[in-house]
This record gives sequence, C-alpha cells and structure tokens, in this order.
Amino acid sequence: MPILLFLIDTSASMNQRTDLGTSYLDIAKGAVELFLKLRARDPASRGDRYMLVTYDEPPYCFKAGWKENHATFMSELKNLQASGLTTLGQALRSSFDLLNLNRLISGIDNYGQGRNPFFLEPSILITITDGNKLTSTASVQEELHLPLNSPLPGSELTKEPFRWDQRLFALVLRLPGVASTEPEQLGSVPTDESAITQMCEVTGGRSYCVRTQRMLNQCLESLVQKVQSGVVINFEKTGPDPLPVGEDGLMDSSRPSNSFAAQPWHSCHKLIYVRPNSKTGVPVGHWPIPESFWPDQNLPSLPPRTSHPIVRFSCIDCEPMVIDKLPFDKYELEPSPLTQYILERKSPHTCWQVFVTSSGKYNELGYPFGYLKASTTLTCVNLFVMPYNYPVVLPLLDDLFKVHKLKPNLKWRQAFDSYLKTLPPYYLLPLKKALRMMGAPNLISDNLDCGLSYSVISYLKKLSQQTKLESERILASVGKKPPQEIGIKVKNHSGGGMSLAHNKSFRKLLKEITGETALRLTELNTKEFAGFQVGLLNKDLKPQTYRNAYDIPRRGLLDQLTRMRSNLLKTHRFIVGQDEDSLHSVPVAQMGNYQEYLKTVASPLREIDPDQPKRLHTFGNPFKQDKKGMMIDEADEFVAGPQNKVKRPGEFNSPMSSKRRRNATVIHDVHEENMEYGQTPPDGFLSKSASAELMNTMGGGVPPSQLNSLSDDFTGLRRDGPFHKPGNNVLIGGTPNCNLSVDDQKTAVVSSLGTAPNTLHITPAMAQGINADIKHQLMKEVRKFGRNYERIFILLEKVQGPLEIKKQFVEFTIKEAARFKRRVLIQHLEKVLEKIDSHHLLNNVNHINSRPQC
Repeated sequence: MPILLFLIDTSASMNQRTDLGTSYLDIAKGAVELFLKLRARDPASRGDRYMLVTYDEPPYCFKAGWKENHATFMSELKNLQASGLTTLGQALRSSFDLLNLNRLISGIDNYGQGRNPFFLEPSILITITDGNKLTSTASVQEELHLPLNSPLPGSELTKEPFRWDQRLFALVLRLPGVASTEPEQLGSVPTDESAITQMCEVTGGRSYCVRTQRMLNQCLESLVQKVQSGVVINFEKTGPDPLPVGEDGLMDSSRPSNSFAAQPWHSCHKLIYVRPNSKTGVPVGHWPIPESFWPDQNLPSLPPRTSHPIVRFSCIDCEPMVIDKLPFDKYELEPSPLTQYILERKSPHTCWQVFVTSSGKYNELGYPFGYLKASTTLTCVNLFVMPYNYPVVLPLLDDLFKVHKLKPNLKWRQAFDSYLKTLPPYYLLPLKKALRMMGAPNLISDNLDCGLSYSVISYLKKLSQQTKLESERILASVGKKPPQEIGIKVKNHSGGGMSLAHNKSFRKLLKEITGETALRLTELNTKEFAGFQVGLLNKDLKPQTYRNAYDIPRRGLLDQLTRMRSNLLKTHRFIVGQDEDSLHSVPVAQMGNYQEYLKTVASPLREIDPDQPKRLHTFGNPFKQDKKGMMIDEADEFVAGPQNKVKRPGEFNSPMSSKRRRNATVIHDVHEENMEYGQTPPDGFLSKSASAELMNTMGGGVPPSQLNSLSDDFTGLRRDGPFHKPGNNVLIGGTPNCNLSVDDQKTAVVSSLGTAPNTLHITPAMAQGINADIKHQLMKEVRKFGRNYERIFILLEKVQGPLEIKKQFVEFTIKEAARFKRRVLIQHLEKVLEKIDSHHLLNNVNHINSRPQC
C-alpha cells in the first residue's frame, strides 16, 4: 500500500502569477489533481494512501494524514491559501515525522535485529515549491537545514529523519510571468539548482526544474512511474577492480584496469524493488540484511543506524551457490551505473559477493550474506540474499541431506556449531524456520537469544508506549486550523478624545447585539459575515447565543419571540434586494455532492415483494438490477473478482522442477528459472503448531474445539456433495454424494432420514444472503485493531456452499488483511488455503481413479 504525501509550499511567494494569469499555488493544486488522475490508471492505486502537509507551523501543517479519506484530502487541497514564510526545513521534518508515526509501534524498522527489506511502507514524498530563498522569523537561509529535535520518540535510533523506503521528489516551479518568444526545448527535464535538490538525492529521489506547462506534465508522468515498492541501499565497492572482459566474454589480462581511479559504478545509491506476493499482495522474505554491529548483551544502548545500509561488494568472480529447498530472497536493482557495468561484462554465470562492515564478530569486513548477479537474459541485475556466511552453511546442509541422510554424526555437529558461533543472534530464528521448511531435524535450541540486553529491550518497549501517546496527539491535531484572534481590538488614537464606549450610536449597537432591543432585520445580514463578532469593551455584555429557552431573560422574551416567529415564517429577506431565484442558487462545487443529498432524503418505503432483488442507485438507469440480488460495493467486487497477473521475466515457475538439482554448487541460471521458494505444506487445514501460534497471537485465543470444528468443516466438504459435519447429523445442500463408501452412504442416509423433519433446508438464495452478510462482517473484523482473530475464523466456518466458495472467502479475507498489513493473520489464512487446495486436489484424484456406483 504505497503512501503518497504531498508537501505544498504555502508561503506568500506562491501568489506570484504566471504568463497565463494563474498563481503558482493554483498550478500546484492542478498538478496534484492531474497526478491523481494519472495514477488512477494503475489498478494498484486502489490501495494508495494520500496525505497533505503545508508550510504552516506544526501541528497545523497536517491537513490530511493517516485517518482522513480521499474526500477530505481534496477538500483541504482546494482550500489552501498562500501566506507565511518559506520554512521548507521544518515542513520536511514534520512530513517525515508523520510518515514515521507508527513505525516503532509496528516494529517495521526492527532495530538491532537486522533490516528486513520485506518489512516496508513504500512512501513517496512530493513537494511543490517555487524554489525561492528559505526564510524564517529570524533570517534568510542559504542552505536547507532540517531541525534535529523531533517530538517523535525513538527518532534518535536513526541518524537521518527519513527511512530507507521513503523517497523525496521536488517539483520546482520556474514558470515565467511573461510569455517567452523563444521556442520550447524538447528533451528530459533537468534537475533544479535550489537547496532541495541535494536533499532529494540523499533520499534516493530527484528534483525537476519546471519552466513550462508541458514540462510539468512530463514530470508528473515520470513521477507516476516512480511509485514502486522498494528500499534504497548504498552499494560501495571493496577491493580491486575486476579484470576487463574481452568481446568474447572472457577475461583479458592484457588490457589495463585502473583500480585506483574513481568510477561512477564504485558507489551507487539506488533502489532495490521489493515485489509483493502474487497471492497475498504483501512482500514475503526469509533473510535480513545484517546490522553494522555485533549485538552484545553488554551493550547499554543501541548505536544509531544510518537510514540506508551500506552494502559493500567484492569484484572477485564467484560461482553462485544454491541447494534444494533452501529459501532465498531475490531483489531486482534499479538501473544505475553499477547495473550497467555488470551487464556489459556479459557474465551471467558468475556473481559478486556482498558484505556489511562490522557485521561479524571475528571479521572486520564481515561474512558474505548474498551476492550480485546478472540475469540469464542480461536484462537486469539481482541481489540474492542468503543465510549469513552462506559459503559455509550451504555445503553442510547439502551433506546433511545427501551424505548423512538427516542423521548427522559428531564431526558434522561440531562443524555446524562452529558455524553458529559466527552467526549474528538475529539469524537463528530465520535459519530455524528454513530448516523446518526443508524437513531437517531440530538442530537449533528452542531458547533463542536475540542478542540484546534487558535494558535495551525495556527501552524499546518504553519507546513504543510513548510513541502511541504521541501518535494519538498528532492524529488528533490533523486538520485543525491555527488559532485566530477573536473580535476587533479598537484603540483610541485621538489623544484625550471621547472613548468609543461613550458614543451613543455604539451603545445602541451593543444593545441590539445583546438582545436588549429588537434587531433591525432589514439591515442585518446574518450570512454574509458568519461567525463575525464585535469586540466588546464591557466584558459583562455577552453576544446573543441562546441554546436553551431558559437562558432568555424575562425582559427579552417578547423580543426573542418576535425574532423566532420571523425566522419561522420567513417574513423578511436575508439580503436587501435579493430575489426569489437567488434563494435556490447552489455553488458549483456542491452540485455533484449526491451523497450529502441522500442524507436529507427520507427513508424509502419497503418493497411490495421482498423476494425481488433490490434496485441499485444508478443515475443513468434507475431500473438496473444487480444479478446477485444484493447491493455491492465497487471496491469489494474488485477485490473479490479475478485479477490478471502479469508475470515478469526471470520470476520463478514450477515448484516441482527444483528436484532437478542435487549439487551444492550448480549453474545458477537454470535454477533461477526453475526453482521456487521451498515451502512444506502442513498436515491439516490448521495444524497443531498453527493452532498454538494462533491461540498465542490472540491472547485469549480460540478454543481448541472451535479450531477443530473449523478444520472439520473444511475437511468434511466435497465439491458437489452435501456438507456433513461430524457430531451433527445435518446435511446442508447438495445431492447424495457418489464418492462416499457403502458405510458412509448408509450413515448419510440414516442421518438425513432421522433429522430431515427438524432440519431447515437452506436454499441457494438463502445461502447467498448468508454469505453476503458474512463477507460484510469479515471486512469489519479485519479492519479492527489487535490480534484477536477468533471472530474471523468463526465467520469463515459459517460460509455456505461448496469448497470453491469457501476458498474464495479465504482468499478474499487474505486480500483484505493485506490492505491493512495484518501479517500474522495472513500467515494463518495461508495455511488454511493450503489445506483447501490439498484436499481439493486429493478429491479430484480420488474421483478420477475410483468412480463408485451410486
């Protein structure tokens, strides 16, 4: 779910006019609206979240944040006004604080436990400014400075205010005020020379110098393409340059290589794409990128990390190493001088190992945790993330399966224990999960140590609690207007003249305001100056704002009754000279607000025939009816419907073809095309381990009886047969199942005969209505905070219909959980989905092999 934050310059300089007569602020508003239209072409934009920040003082700079919908965003955008100073540094700091609001609560940064590229919130920060001098209340600044102090707890754990999945792009408006006579130059848009350009490059983004409307449209098209899911990494070369490669692709030692001259590909600051899983829509990974320090129990606090990890690559050619069933992570690199250099070498069968300095305990450079390798088609360069110090552990695991047959001897165990001593503690849990997926015995102790001291863990928990309080405070302030002075302060500059309070006409006006005398309705305009109050010098006099009839003084009852009668009968006009037609005029901005109009319409009468399908609210055809016989939300129909998945070149294909390779050191291009992530399906829909994990996740947990019943509901289902639940002699829907054995058929017949008179037969229409209600409740349950998923699995248990219907509901729940990043829930639902697929495949095989006579 990408986050798009727009930082709009609302300084007074944005009021300057272009040659078209529009102000810079109007152009900025139009640019945001055009960007949203261009982004809407991509189906993935349905999960986008939009935020709006201005140059006002915090917290009044937050116009739309985490909780505001799209309508609020557009309303705040249209109401922006340019006034104030160009406080770009403070505005950028406030924008990053808004993006980082929930990161410490969700644990997405995983401080001290490695960096997981698949734990990310891809964010694009787009700022639109005029590029003028940066001003503050004290002086004019030549350079851009971001305030170091942040109200957000835990900001000291990262050196920079941004994170590795947040990029800054700037549209610097340089449109002239007078039409230019020179022809417009075509080509790419250059970067701007203002102070914000360097800040954009540091985050992995860039700036655009916009001089014409055509260039602005070109920049917006480019920005739409920049909305990608990924993280930024610093790649730096270590060691000598590689030997040059000849035209035939072989090493040419006769050609000189300048290892000491700095080349552009020696240091690159680029993005790696983190693709979401095709089934869940959420990125899935196995191995972290190591920290730049060794976790120790004696560390009193965590050292601050850089926003972008520094990954060093060695130019020594190595052979890629993989083994069967061992999972690894693959990330494509954004095009850069480094990728261009690797592809020009035309060596898809070799790789360069990558390191993180000081990640190891006994080695300053650290041990390799993966490698860079060109694809077999030489179209891109990929970063493969493997277990830490993989050249040592991969041969050991290969011997475990092929030589020792999962029964290691003492020598093997000693070598494996020596490897574990070089492994950072936060790699133990991923390694244990990988061994379980491979089917290996338990080689790692269950009492895993994260490597952090008790004081550090307590400090992180305390920061999380403080962040929750600060998050609530900031979210409550989103959309608030800055306070303004109430009333008009009138000062007497005439020296010793008479005070305004002694003026006869002024006292008369005060009496009319306070209700002591009747208001002159023909002269007072109540709508033109809504909320306007005159500052009163006498504090005992209060404006007339009666909300309770008992607050009216006795002497003012008759006057108040006269005003109430006039308002009720509409005997006066609000504005002098106003005609009848003007009373019905509606602003253009409100003409299409159909939802607000529906709120004022009375509730419709019930249908004459309740069995008829409900009519949809459609403008063009009021008699259009839904085929499913119920109201459908367009978003739900999109999520539940089939989606075309475009397969990228180089992605993994069949999971069965991974058995073709048996060597620890193999040619990687064949494996890259055929090997899938190794995953071992569990034995039941909800295995014992899954049930335990789910109960622990829920706190109170789901009772084992309910988990068992859910499993029985799925396993007792046949594609074309009735739904028979063990322990309950009820058959729901379907026809007699021809796939049952003789004993099962007798049991089914006896059950149906014994309970048919007392069993409610559910028709397809009734089942459809029940499923529609379940679907609506599932959407509500997934949106709820916390990890109590008991209600979700109870609802899935009640789904009516064949196995395909239940599978669709599980997939729908997974997609809804992916929208709200419920990773734990997705893991449990995927296990249920695997069970459904395995049982469905087993039923089809049994149906083909054995066709019993009914």
